[in-house]
Parts: sequence; structure tokens; C-alpha cells
Amino acid sequence: MQSEQNNREGAADAAGEAAAEASSADGLQQAVDQQARDIAEVPAVELINTVSVHLMSAAAVKTGLAEDDEAAAMKDLDEARKLITALAGLVTAAAPEVGSQHAMPLRDGLRSLQLAFREESSVPDAPGQGPGEKWTGPVS
Repeated sequence: MQSEQNNREGAADAAGEAAAEASSADGLQQAVDQQARDIAEVPAVELINTVSVHLMSAAAVKTGLAEDDEAAAMKDLDEARKLITALAGLVTAAAPEVGSQHAMPLRDGLRSLQLAFREESSVPDAPGQGPGEKWTGPVS
């Protein structure tokens, strides 16, 4: 009798868990759908600017420009090089699409990062060989 009651309780628990998982999955799908609708409303220029700012911020930290007591510990020039190169590609490709009003500040930020990288590097790259200079040309 006790065993039968335990089996019923176990089956009820399993059914409850399955219903909760289905509800959770439906909720997750609704959240994903809402995010897709939200991002569809954002203009491309805003997305490009947002991604560029994130790349700039990450590159600044990896270059050692963070305003933090731990800045030296966060410095990683190999990572900074990758981020700056990705930023240069994005800014160069997007500039004609976003217009000079949006592209100019991005170019200025990119140039500042390239110069900071050159200053921080113990073995300077040859002109035109620094991070992103394939896309922007030599920076000095």
C-alpha cells in the first residue's frame, strides 16, 4: 500500500516537473521571440555604433587604458590587437553606410586605440603593420 502511494506521488511529481519544464520552455520561447521583435526595431546605425563602442571599450581595457588599480593586470596586447583589428574592419566597412556623422567619432576612437597600442607595445609594429592598419592604413 505504501509502495503504491509512493508510486502515485512520484508520478505526480514527475508530471508536475514535466509541466513546469513545458511552461518554462514556452516562457523561454516567448522571451526569445520578444528579443527578436525588440532588435528588429533598432536601426542598423545604432547596432553598429553599439557594437563598435563595446569593441572599443574592450580594446581599451586590454591595451591597459582602464582607469582602475587593476589595469596592468587586465592588459593583454594580443587580445587588444584582435579587438582593434575587428573594430577597424567594422568601422571601415560600415563608414559608407552610416555616414560621416556616425563614422567620424568611430574613426577617431579607433585611431586613438591604435596609437595607444603602439605606445604600449614593447616591440613596435612596422608602419602599416599595427592592429587594424590593414584596413585604415598606417597610423602615426
